[in-house]
Formats: sequence, C-alpha cells, structure tokens
Amino acid sequence: MDALRPSSHCRRSHARGSTRVDLLLLVAALALPVVDWLSGGLGLIDPMKAIFIYAILGLGLNIVTGFTGLLHLGVAAFMAIGVYSFAILTADIYPFQLGFWPALLLTIPIGAFAGFLLGGPTLGLRGDYLAIVTLGFGEIVQDVLRNLETITKGTQGINPLPPPTLPLPTAWGGTNGWYEFQADTPQPWYYLFLLFLVLVVVANRNLERSRIGRAWMSVREDDLASKSMGIPPVKTKLVAFATAAAIAAFAGGLWASSLSSTGEPSNYDFQVSILALCIVIVGGMGNISGVLVGAMVMIGVNDIVLQKIFSWMAKQELTSTGSVFGSPNNWKFLLFGLALVLMMRFKPDGLIPARKPRETGSARSATVRPKGEAS
Repeated sequence: MDALRPSSHCRRSHARGSTRVDLLLLVAALALPVVDWLSGGLGLIDPMKAIFIYAILGLGLNIVTGFTGLLHLGVAAFMAIGVYSFAILTADIYPFQLGFWPALLLTIPIGAFAGFLLGGPTLGLRGDYLAIVTLGFGEIVQDVLRNLETITKGTQGINPLPPPTLPLPTAWGGTNGWYEFQADTPQPWYYLFLLFLVLVVVANRNLERSRIGRAWMSVREDDLASKSMGIPPVKTKLVAFATAAAIAAFAGGLWASSLSSTGEPSNYDFQVSILALCIVIVGGMGNISGVLVGAMVMIGVNDIVLQKIFSWMAKQELTSTGSVFGSPNNWKFLLFGLALVLMMRFKPDGLIPARKPRETGSARSATVRPKGEAS
C-alpha cells in the first residue's frame, strides 16, 4: 500500500505550488486598492465585495463537488438560510438583536445543521438523483421563505441590518470606542471581506490535507474501495455536505450585511447555484486556488467588465432599451455559456486543474503483467 501513495516529494511540491498561487493572489488583492487610488479611482473596490463572497460560496461548493465528487445544485438555498438567519438574529424588529459578530458566527452552525437535515436522508442517492434532490431543496427553501411572511416578511425582505463594528479609539475615527462600517466607504469592507476569504482558504487548505479531506477524495474516486478500507461513504459525504452548507451560510451572512437587507427570496434562486458551480468548474474542480480564479473571472466579468462597458455605451449613446443587444446586462448568460463551452472544449479540467497524486516508480513496476513476460 505504501507504494501506491504519492511520495513525500510530490506532496511537498504540490503544497509549495498551491501556497505560491495563494500568496500571489493575496498580494494582488492587497495591491488592488493602491492601484485603484493611483489610477484616480476606477471603481474596483466596491465590486470586489461580491467577488470575495462568491469565492467563499464557491469554496464551500468545492468541498462537495470538487473534493467529494457530488453534484450539488442547491447551494443557493444554504446561502439563503445564512442570509435570513443573520437578518433574524440582528434586525430591530426581532427580539434577538445580537449584533454583527455573534450573528455571523451563528450562521455557521445553523448552516451545518441545515446541511445535516438535507444530507441525512438523501446521501444514499448518487449522481443525477442527488442533483435533482438538491435542486428541489433550493426551490422549497425559496417558497418557504416567501410564504412565511410573519417571520421572513415575504417578498419585502428584512432591513435594515447592522454593519460590522470594530473596537477603535475615538482618536482613530471610532465613536464611543467603536468604529462602524459605512456603506459609502468601501475600503474597510474590502479588507474585512478579504480577511474572511483568507480565513476560509486557510480552513479549506487544512481540511484538504487532513484525514477527513483524504477521505472525501477517496470517496470521490471509488465508494466501494473506500468502504473496504474502513471509510464510511455516507458518513463522509454527510460531513462534506454539512461543511459546505456551513460555509455557504457564512457567505450568506456576509452578503446580507453588505446589502443591509435580505432582499426577496427569489434573489437566491437556481441561477445563484449555477453561478457558483460555474466558478468551481471554470476555476478547476477540487483546486482551491482555481476556485478563487474562477470567482474573479465569472463575477469580475459580470460586476466589473460588463458594468464598465455599459457605462461607456451610455456615454456614447449606444444603448437601446428596445434591442436585446443594446444593454450589456443581456450579454451575461451568453458570455457565461460561451465561457463554459470554451472551457469544456479546451480546458476541461479548469483554468487551474487539481493535481492528482502520481504513482511512484515502485508502484508502476508493480503493474500486473502476463505470465512469463519479462519485467
């Protein structure tokens, strides 16, 4: 069995390569505000909040789809659970009013519990059957949130929601010893959400290299072989499902805080789940760095590139409400679909494919040969 394991040199090389990519992305993220300021304000900071949140959502989905190999089409439902949990725990119209930090932390166990509730009775299913169940769960959550008007306020949404606060002396800008984030000052939001993303990446890296992470990948490769080696497939999948749900709910809490509102339940529909899946596929399934790049590509095109094109076309008076191609917003799904087609054609493993362990020389030499053939 030792011969079939990747060598320590291979593991170290993979870890160093992943760390280098993560550090390069972190340096680029830290340098972006400086570049934006030197360029006179390109308006890149505020849209980056959505990129960070969707990167966190994609990292949660990557645990189920990338590490464990389960097709999950309902991650938006767990994001919605996090959004409404955060809102109910913080809004003034409810008795809890816990504040930003306690409510955000509580979205994690609430999301994990929801993941256990869905995963427990359904993870015996495989493939398309599991995908259909998760898709149906997403639609059920939308309908429940829409119809429980006495709790969720239906399509009106819950607002306002409290922004983050940090202990800061009055001399440094605090009020009564606390600094409250403002909607018209995007820089503090940018650095806070970047910090959250870094923490989620570190947690995912540790999970990937842990015993449970190796069990997820073993189940992904072969259920039967994993079971014969003492790994319970259903229990392992359930842990992956709950972990992904917890991360998705955490992303939902951040989303609600950044908007100061839940919005209506239809904002967390099937399109959000598909967008998160596109992030994982385009970036590279099973690769944490790939998910980060996928979020930058998919959300960056939608929230930055298309918006800049629309602004330029409006100044040139090229927009037209009566034409399908008169608004760049109508190009979004065309571009996303084209990106997926090109990815499946030229880079089916994603922009940054996940590295698979290579067999050592002793493992290759152990290949079964016909009787009498020389080795």
